[in-house]
Amino acid sequence: MAAEFLVLLYEYSPLFYITVIAVCFIITVAVVLGWFGFEVPVILRSPDETGSLIPVNERKMVQVTNPFALEMGSAAAGTVTEGVSLRPYCLEDSVLSCFWGCGVQAVQAALQSHQCGLRLRTPEQFQEALELNYYHHQSFNIHKEEKEEYFTQMPPDLGVTHFGLLPRDRYPLVAVLTLANPETRDNYNIVASVTVLHVPDDKYRLSARILFQYLLTAHGNLYDLKPLFMSADNCNLSGTTEPSTSTQGAEPQPERPGEKWEESDAEGEWPDAQGRDCVVCQNAPINRVLLPCRHACVCDGCVCHFQHCPICRAFVLESFALANRPARDDEEEEEDLTED
Repeated sequence: MAAEFLVLLYEYSPLFYITVIAVCFIITVAVVLGWFGFEVPVILRSPDETGSLIPVNERKMVQVTNPFALEMGSAAAGTVTEGVSLRPYCLEDSVLSCFWGCGVQAVQAALQSHQCGLRLRTPEQFQEALELNYYHHQSFNIHKEEKEEYFTQMPPDLGVTHFGLLPRDRYPLVAVLTLANPETRDNYNIVASVTVLHVPDDKYRLSARILFQYLLTAHGNLYDLKPLFMSADNCNLSGTTEPSTSTQGAEPQPERPGEKWEESDAEGEWPDAQGRDCVVCQNAPINRVLLPCRHACVCDGCVCHFQHCPICRAFVLESFALANRPARDDEEEEEDLTED
């Protein structure tokens, strides 16, 4: 009877075609989205499928030391004509070189020359690499672990009040930190720090801020520093200039020198991580940064249960640990207490 009914429906009703095509389309879309891990309603997934998530890859870190840190000074609301203040913090005696009105192409060419064989270790080498493609150069001697602000300003007699309309061919300010003493350069893998800053002028009034930060190594590598993000309930990752242990592998925290870890880019470690609880379990401390969104929001135990970031819902490709704290340490301590 059922077969005869379908045959009659097939012969006399055009809705049969529409129904069959619609059902096949819905089933195909659900299967494809579920296979690639996209958000599919739970009703279309089996309990076994929801419990077997693909584990997030872990990025390996190698420890190095970054002797440089640079951030905007307390009087950050500067302009091209009034100047700006910068706050460097270095683990060794260093030289802060400020290049005003530096050409964009000149900066990129200098960074590429460092990667291609010309190692930029001194302010003089940077000046040669830039080929004098800047308006004004100013240098400051930075003493070891000194916490002072340095004011830099373009001379008024140059008559430069702006750098043109967007898109521009010059950066307002490029600050370069290098080690002052040749004997200390061999002690660090990172030999220079390049910071590109925006400074408001008559044509573009956006407030002063750091645009890019790069670390240059003695082996010709270039790392792009990027900040980490956290939930609004906790304080910002940035804000302290004290040396601290951190990682270099995807995007570090540029404001602080200290212990770094190295792989492909650069990563910053969590300052004072104690007391910051995982946004998922609200129990264990946060110790994982998700990539590529760079949200530091989960603990070691919860990171394996997510394919999407709990904060922004971006797909998680990999993660790295803020501190090398094995998850078994707490379990071993509990076992020792029970044995005693």
